Amino acid sequence: MKIATYNVNGINGRLTVLLRWLREDRPDIVCLQELKTVDESFPRKELRRAGYEAVWHGQKSWNGVAILAKGTLPLLTRRGLPGDPDDTHSRYIEAVVDGLLIGCLYLPNGNPAPGPKFDYKLRWFQRLQAYAAELLELEVPALLIGDYNVMPTDLDVYAPERWRDDALFRPEVRAAYAELVGQGWVDAVRHLYPEERIYTFWKYWRNSFERDAGLRIDHVLLSPAVAPCLRSAGVRRRPRGWEHASDHAPVMVELDLPKAAGQ
Repeated sequence: MKIATYNVNGINGRLTVLLRWLREDRPDIVCLQELKTVDESFPRKELRRAGYEAVWHGQKSWNGVAILAKGTLPLLTRRGLPGDPDDTHSRYIEAVVDGLLIGCLYLPNGNPAPGPKFDYKLRWFQRLQAYAAELLELEVPALLIGDYNVMPTDLDVYAPERWRDDALFRPEVRAAYAELVGQGWVDAVRHLYPEERIYTFWKYWRNSFERDAGLRIDHVLLSPAVAPCLRSAGVRRRPRGWEHASDHAPVMVELDLPKAAGQ
């Protein structure tokens, strides 16, 4: 089974890019972030014609997350991250697909830091940690997938010295990510490539993609029930070079699941 995450940076404006990538890579499950559209404008018909059913949690102009599944409708289990009923941002959606619990998230950026946005990011991270611990207690096959807006280590950023005070790289944020992984979740890409510089995001300016001046901020975390099934993980860089592409590239893992997990 191929499972991917892709920050599309506006699903309707970049729908042609998304559909092209779906045709080429044919992932079974896709988590999307930054839809930047209300629920009513989500391109359900176009995705269905491409072979994908979907559940989504939209928001006008900002945020927005969705889970796509090839040939089957994801069973929605949650919209919104628990822990703050006053949080109106569309940043988390969860569904069951073929026996897997898929949590799709778009963690806050947090800039400028320090400041209210950074404080919100840390609070959101604390809520994610608490909920992730609950998922592990259930011992179900689960994945937490999406744009975490975190570079966990120096290996995950092209010029670490330039990013020390950025909200994506501050010590508090890296510590929060390390604490999350420390619960027992497995960072799929880093697990298979512990020493390689791998990026998932490149700014639009100063030829960042051409220079490979990137960041690794899109992550796939696997629960202990899923981690032994990991067979491959990597960044699908080609779509980032297409015309009118997102500034992110898809990240995809391949799992060799026992039949029981897929039934």
